Amino acid sequence: MRLLAVIGLLAILAAIGAAVLFFGGFYSVAATAEDPGFVNWALIRVRMASINRHAAEQPPDPLDNPALVQAGARAFAERGCVNCHGAPGAEWAKFSEGLRPDPPDLKDLVNDREPRHLFWVVKNGIKMTGMPGFGLIGTEDKEIWSIVAFLKKLPNVSEADFKAWSTPAPGGSR
Repeated sequence: MRLLAVIGLLAILAAIGAAVLFFGGFYSVAATAEDPGFVNWALIRVRMASINRHAAEQPPDPLDNPALVQAGARAFAERGCVNCHGAPGAEWAKFSEGLRPDPPDLKDLVNDREPRHLFWVVKNGIKMTGMPGFGLIGTEDKEIWSIVAFLKKLPNVSEADFKAWSTPAPGGSR
């Protein structure tokens, strides 16, 4: 019984300490301030658990269709994804250096993510990261799946292929 009382007291003290840290203004929300390790660890765990729980949709068609991959490359460029995430032969926009957390270089992580995870993130965005939810602006699921198809191929896409694929189609895009 005494052990439970000590554990309860420690939990209460930890909650009070966290409240003082966050609500007392000691935690800096400045983008120039590094997050403490435990905050960064917690944010990553919460983000990944949330994505895994909510990402349920599966691709309606195979993602290795070359036309779908090319349409995804075009949508990736037209929607401005290159600005924050870069692309083969394309520079990241300077403003993306000021985003916290840093936008990931997608070619380094897409092999570790399931298509359903990528789809969910592109459609819904991620709070407090600068990643917009493209579903909020009416982007159709078909286009989002094309972006996912492109992302799954991204680590092996050449600069020449990306340039050719991301050039707007004649007569307008989409």
